[in-house]
Amino acid sequence: MLNFDRDRYLSIQSGALRIADELHGLVGELLSSGVERVFFMGTGGVQFLTQPAIELATRYSTFPVSGQMPAQVVLAPPAGLNERALVVLPSLSGTTKESVELLSYLKSVGARTLSLTGHANTPLAQGADYNFTNFAEDDTSSEMFHLQSLLLVLSILDARGEIGNYNEIVAELQRLPGLLADAKAAFEDEAATLAETIRDETYHIFTGAGSAWPAAHYYGMCILEEMQWIRTRPVHASDFFHGTLELVEPGVSVFLLKGEDPYRPLAERVEKFVPRYTDRLRVIDTAKTDLPGISNTVRAMISPVVLASLLERLSAHLEVLREHPLTTRRYYKRVEY
Repeated sequence: MLNFDRDRYLSIQSGALRIADELHGLVGELLSSGVERVFFMGTGGVQFLTQPAIELATRYSTFPVSGQMPAQVVLAPPAGLNERALVVLPSLSGTTKESVELLSYLKSVGARTLSLTGHANTPLAQGADYNFTNFAEDDTSSEMFHLQSLLLVLSILDARGEIGNYNEIVAELQRLPGLLADAKAAFEDEAATLAETIRDETYHIFTGAGSAWPAAHYYGMCILEEMQWIRTRPVHASDFFHGTLELVEPGVSVFLLKGEDPYRPLAERVEKFVPRYTDRLRVIDTAKTDLPGISNTVRAMISPVVLASLLERLSAHLEVLREHPLTTRRYYKRVEY
């Protein structure tokens, strides 16, 4: 496999899941001590990675779990951002400018803070009330943040008695690192072929529904736009027929990411429409991924984790074929904004 270290990958994703017991206990204590709402506040793409867990919470629970943009919060905070709120701050670097500024603000209003970071000796890791650090880098962080935000929401649901199979779900999740590495290997040839096909294309529409939508948004904006300077148009599958369909014509590339949650029919509707007008429909479907020992219930929860794993293989080939490393930026870290 191109530029892939299996042992490193297994170590990082196993580490991401290793926090399950401690996080579960902490969440139970926080809810018992008066936490009445949870906000996920990540900056940029990392916030997309928490959205599937937030959506899961809204389907299973009446407990308030939502997402907010740090840069907006410090200008106009949401109602309930006080001592009865827990704010989750995911950040790979632990130094993200907007998130560090937000942390200072959160302390001033008395909100409790929990950071999820990839590096320990950083402002967000050291400054939050609670921290879980698991070393990771760009090519492994998507799965990590998906899994850790999922564990946090599952802990809320279990503490409130809104699911009865928490232990079984977590036991299945613990099997994932090896299964995801195998899934990457199985997808390698397809990823190489797809990268060769699209290497010179300059525009893609990305779409998906449910937990696959954040994956589509993330890959379009944070990988192809930021890391490859390729223009994309991410659009939720439910909105596809309210505007974006008019852009589909011969030669237009459409990437459809399909998950296995209840919103899959919205993706299937796009899949039926697009081939009538362009021959460049690219479908990545988690249902085709072999995950032995993973139940349908858990597969529905981890569709974005699987998509992140497969799409990383596409990125690995694209950066080589286009001679554009994923670390190359025009403006990132150069401009005050």
